[in-house]
Amino acid sequence: MKRSSKTRAGTPQPPARKKAVILRPAAAAKGRASPDPDRSPVPDLAAARRTVLELMRIPGVSGREKAVADRICHWLREAGCPKSAISFDSAHTRTPVAGDVGNLIVKLPGTLPGPRRLLMAHMDTVPVCVGAKPVVSGRFVKSADPTTGLGADDRAGVAVVLSTALEILRRGLPHPPLTFFFAIQEEVGLWGARLASAASLGRPGLAFNFDGGSVEKITVGATGGHRLDIAIEGIPSHAGVAPEKGVSAIAIASLAIASLVEDGWHGLVEKESKRGTSNVGVINAGSATNVVADSASLRAEARGHDAAFRGRIVKAIETAFKEAARRVKSSDGRTGRVTIAGRLDYEAFRLADDEPCVAAAREAVRAIGRTPRLDVSNGGLDANWMAANGIPTVTLGCGQMEIHTTHEKLDLVAFGNACRAALRLATAT
Repeated sequence: MKRSSKTRAGTPQPPARKKAVILRPAAAAKGRASPDPDRSPVPDLAAARRTVLELMRIPGVSGREKAVADRICHWLREAGCPKSAISFDSAHTRTPVAGDVGNLIVKLPGTLPGPRRLLMAHMDTVPVCVGAKPVVSGRFVKSADPTTGLGADDRAGVAVVLSTALEILRRGLPHPPLTFFFAIQEEVGLWGARLASAASLGRPGLAFNFDGGSVEKITVGATGGHRLDIAIEGIPSHAGVAPEKGVSAIAIASLAIASLVEDGWHGLVEKESKRGTSNVGVINAGSATNVVADSASLRAEARGHDAAFRGRIVKAIETAFKEAARRVKSSDGRTGRVTIAGRLDYEAFRLADDEPCVAAAREAVRAIGRTPRLDVSNGGLDANWMAANGIPTVTLGCGQMEIHTTHEKLDLVAFGNACRAALRLATAT
């Protein structure tokens, strides 16, 4: 789909034409927000679709989001955003994955009274999306290259937030104080949101994150996640000549995982009315079949909404590996050694149903003719760390489907609904 305007360098850009504000007569009333649909501006969905298609073409895996951030800044400045309103933090200098840009933060003073509102999305995609060639097929967007994902997670969210900012800037729409937050490195540990501060974001009173699913799914809570890096040291020996003299790191790992499965601590974990999950997801071990493996490294996780029960899952994993190391012995009684390094990836949270951001999200979804439903996620979200940093944040979807796969699609109808809801939320209508 071609754009109607280009930069001097020939790069396609969303049209920057000014539009009349599409408001009913009641729009003259300024001040408090109202769910009255007659006061609400209508977004230019054609422009928003062009924006999301352009964003999905830009490579930007975790730690390599600069090209995406640069394009966002270009469009914001083209729409009249003051340079002083745009800033970057230094989060990328503190992340495990070396990054090329920090979080992008855009703060606008309000033309209406009220608490500051924040709209956010993350800029990074997973590696399978590199090289995506988005094409429209009916109401869906997919990648023309069957070997890549689409990157709608979360370029669709970025497009919703960016298009909302562009509508406000180009059309001079009234709004309360606003922050538009484009986070880095969500896919590798929620690092952008983790390292953001309430002060740098303007201490917003209401916050809205746009990520996967449909806009009517309002995510008000999410599980907590704990990661474990497990290192096993065995004892090498020739597997044909003297296998009994060695201690197999692979055997230790196998026994540990088997015991977790047998005792109900792997996969879906249900104990004494408590519920959580665990998974050993990565194993690297051995070098040849004729050598008793002297080392293995594994990566595992435990998740749960109940922090104490999640701690029990973590303890069960640690115990299983240490016990397996004691059980595997060489002919002279030697054993291997297990070292486990764990860390909290994100803590669980649950917003109250009457939290202002939840109430506002429900009203916005109802106002566009959809039925809101509250949801609690078993996956981590940027909202986990936003809540931990003192910013209660509700998450709405924007049409992404089958994310992180080569079958990923974007539902343009759902994406349009997200754009409509986001503009209501940003303008407090």
